[in-house]
Amino acid sequence: KELGVSTSTVSKALKDSHEISTETKEKIQAYANHYNYKPNHLALQLRNQKTKVIGVILPKIVHHFFSTVIKGIEDGANKKGYNIMVCFSNESYKKEVETLKVLSNGSVDGIIVSIASETLENKDFNHFKGLVSEEIPFVLFDRVVDDISCDKVVVDDVGAGYKATKYLLDNNRSKIALITTPNHVNVKTDQNLIIEIDEKKNIKTQIEKVFEQDIDAVFAVNEIYAANTMRIAKEKGFSIPDQISIIGFTDGLISEYSSPSITTIAQHGFAMGQQAVDLLIDRIENESVDFKPKKIVISSDLKIRESTKTFSL
Repeated sequence: KELGVSTSTVSKALKDSHEISTETKEKIQAYANHYNYKPNHLALQLRNQKTKVIGVILPKIVHHFFSTVIKGIEDGANKKGYNIMVCFSNESYKKEVETLKVLSNGSVDGIIVSIASETLENKDFNHFKGLVSEEIPFVLFDRVVDDISCDKVVVDDVGAGYKATKYLLDNNRSKIALITTPNHVNVKTDQNLIIEIDEKKNIKTQIEKVFEQDIDAVFAVNEIYAANTMRIAKEKGFSIPDQISIIGFTDGLISEYSSPSITTIAQHGFAMGQQAVDLLIDRIENESVDFKPKKIVISSDLKIRESTKTFSL
C-alpha cells in the first residue's frame, strides 16, 4: 500500500526477479530493509505445501564414497534453497521400509535413496513402487533396480572394473582375485578367484581365504577390503607390489594414507550427489510436466599409487 504495488510485485522484487524494474526493486528492497522484514518460511511452506527439505536414505556411512555423496547432495540442495535430512537403513530392509514411510508422510518434498543390501537380497521393492504410485518424487543412486520407475544415478561399475583389470593384465598380472560383496549387490561373470564378503562375519578371516590360492593381484570392491587385503598380505610375508598388486574401489583417506598407498577407482561421489539432487529438485518443481525417468551414468578414473607395480615392456 505504501508503495502502490501489488503483493506479487513485492514478492518478485524481494526475489530479485528480472520481471520487475530496477527502480521498483530498489524501492521495495529498501523499504523491506528499513523495517527489517524477513519472510515467514513456515507460512510459505504451509501455503505452498512444500517443506524445502530433501530426505536421504543411505545404507551406511563407513565408506568414504557415501560421505562424499552426502556432501554433493547438500551442496546441490543448498544452492537451490533446500536442506537435507540424512537417515541410515544400516543395510536393513525393515529399517529402510520404516524410514521411507516416515519421510513420505509429508516430512520432505522428495527422497534420495541407495538401496539396502538386505532389500536387494529379498527382492521386495513394494515400498518403492508405492512411492511411484503415490507420485512422490524420489531418486535412486549407486544401488538401483531397473524396474522401479524413477530417476537413477549410477557409477559405471562395469567400465571401472574393466579399467582396473586391464591395467593389471597390461602389467603382467594374470592370477587376479576379486574380493566383493554378495552377488545380489554386484553382477559378475567369472566365479573363479572370487571371495564374497559377509560383513556380519569376520572380514579378515574371509579375505585370508584368497591367499590359499596362487594369486599375483587382488581387486577389492571398496577401500576397506583393499586395506584388509594389504594388511593380511604383509602378515603372510608378501611384498607389495613386487609379488602382489592391490587395487581398491573408492578413493578415500584410507587409500591415500595407507603404506604403501593403494591404487583405487575414483567414483566421483560428490558429482553423483549433485546429479541426484538436481534430478530430484527438477522433479519436485516441475510436477505438472510429463515424467520420463532418466538414468545418469557417472564415469570413473583409475588412480595409480604404490600398491600396484608397473612393469616396463
